[in-house]
Amino acid sequence: MLLQELKEQVYKLSVSDRLSLVSLIIESLQAISSLQPDKSNAIGRMRGLLKTDQPAPTDEEVEAMLEERLVERYLH
Repeated sequence: MLLQELKEQVYKLSVSDRLSLVSLIIESLQAISSLQPDKSNAIGRMRGLLKTDQPAPTDEEVEAMLEERLVERYLH
């Protein structure tokens, strides 16, 4: 349903139904707005956990770490 069609249908509703619709719309918007700050804060905290002063490992260092992990996992 397009917005224009929805607007036309709203005027056909009773006053109590329109008030219920407004209430439902407000609740749906509050639910969205209450989730977004939590996500933003969580993402910011995660980024903070990943920050380091050390440079990223080279491809060779990553390969060595993976090989070491595999040796620990399967040979010990």
